[in-house]
Amino acid sequence: MAGRIDARLKELAIELTDPATPAANYVPYVVTGNLVFISGQVPVDATGLPFRGKVGDTISQEDAVKAARLCGLNILAALRQACDGNLDRVTRCVKLGGFVNGTPDFDQHPAVINGCSDLMVDVFGNAGKHARFALAASNLPFDVAVEIDAVFEIA
Repeated sequence: MAGRIDARLKELAIELTDPATPAANYVPYVVTGNLVFISGQVPVDATGLPFRGKVGDTISQEDAVKAARLCGLNILAALRQACDGNLDRVTRCVKLGGFVNGTPDFDQHPAVINGCSDLMVDVFGNAGKHARFALAASNLPFDVAVEIDAVFEIA
């Protein structure tokens, strides 16, 4: 059933894949009441993990923004599953939490996480505007450049 958000994704030339299988003992999302908590998503795609390394060293800031956007796409894939395939149920992106695997002198974490934040606004409009944090991490699982989790409100 194609809805308003599906039409917007098509307009943006975004095709969501199925969510990745969790790498440990957790679930991709939890729905409680009208909130969906999406587990931390890494920049994984059909090729594997294309953005591995430290931002400011082996990963450029530009590529880190792309990695954050890919995390956002994976968030949307899990969210779609949590919403039984109907992203029109989303009433608000409440919060994003972003971690950037950067060198000690890299300080543009917010600019990197904008790759995901901008995607949420592109897809959901004003309902995509959210609270968030963007933090440095000395390392992340599988040496990925970025990991992002999310909270959404649904109807």
